[in-house]
Amino acid sequence: MKRVITFGTYDVFHIGHVNILQRASALGDYLIVGVSSDALNFKKKQRYPIYKENDRVHIISSLKCVGEVFVEESLEKKLEYINEKKADLLVMGDDWTGKFDWLRPWCEVLYLPRTPSISTTELIEIARVR
Repeated sequence: MKRVITFGTYDVFHIGHVNILQRASALGDYLIVGVSSDALNFKKKQRYPIYKENDRVHIISSLKCVGEVFVEESLEKKLEYINEKKADLLVMGDDWTGKFDWLRPWCEVLYLPRTPSISTTELIEIARVR
């Protein structure tokens, strides 16, 4: 059984999120998703998500392509999460290309192209302007 793991914030859930999760799921038998905690998101982006982490976990958990969801507390714990979840493949969006290549001795690493013309940051900015 091939176990696939991916990570993200998944705030203001949109079609790009659906696309990458479905594509990641199709690469194995079981998809595990790490949802960034509110604190981790603030550390990465200097802002809190629009949706609280419990709501984001609930949204991702409701998708039929997702087998398991957990809260990601730290970017530095990627190897720990991969080992703990017994993941065979790490899938990330191509905006992270190269950043997780160091994990290749422990699992396969694949960067998938993002859905063009959509990002959570852009959606938030559009909503703020209106």
